[in-house]
Amino acid sequence: MQNLNIALVQSELYWENIEANLNNLEETFWGNQKKLQDCDLIILPEMFNTGFSMDAAKLAEPMNFTTFRWLTQMAAQQKATIMGSFIVKEAGAYYNRLILMRPDGSFEQYDKRHLFRMANEHHHFAGGSQKLIFEINGWKICPMVCYDLRFPVWSRNTQENPYDCLIYIANWPARRASAWNGLLPARAIENLCYTVGVNRIGKDGNAIEYAGDSKVCDYLGNNLLDLKSEAKVEVFSLNKEKLIAYREKFPAHLDQDQFTIQ
Repeated sequence: MQNLNIALVQSELYWENIEANLNNLEETFWGNQKKLQDCDLIILPEMFNTGFSMDAAKLAEPMNFTTFRWLTQMAAQQKATIMGSFIVKEAGAYYNRLILMRPDGSFEQYDKRHLFRMANEHHHFAGGSQKLIFEINGWKICPMVCYDLRFPVWSRNTQENPYDCLIYIANWPARRASAWNGLLPARAIENLCYTVGVNRIGKDGNAIEYAGDSKVCDYLGNNLLDLKSEAKVEVFSLNKEKLIAYREKFPAHLDQDQFTIQ
């Protein structure tokens, strides 16, 4: 059973400046080449190219445009899969869309389901309806976006354990850091999986501050890695053998309530 090497990229974001963010992240990659050389998955924050802006009409891009092509190029250069979300315009609607870009140029996508109404995100974006589970090196991974973290039914693992790791990318404000720090280990415990959260730092154009706290939690809810509030790239290796051994020893998933989401 192969370990999965993931890179958490915790960075400040330039407000509504796509070019500056892409250039900054590219420099970050090159400045951390030694760390990233054996990485399988590089994780960027939510809306990594703009910050959490509601100006979708100004900032949205069609698929296969600047940011999508940048992801394609970076994944090929890094020889690693890269994931993050940005604003996409498609069929007349705007989406906070997570793209999972592989080194060979193939990709998968997930549109954020739970739109943050306290920022009026639901007035500017269309919500997704399909969960994504993708595979890397024998690992099954379920990606989510920010506010999705508050809704455990949507991220719930089942008796068959279709995924091994939950990943939440976010622009989660510092004033609600206690919820972020509490819910990430809760999702790990209840789903018998690793849970990863990647958040931004700094202050956005609405004067909202972000504390980072990007982290990796194991299936017991223990913090295995915490980036605190530093601008930092850190690589962590997830151990699947330990995960499977724990699920066999403590198979709480077999007693789950069964349900479907309408």
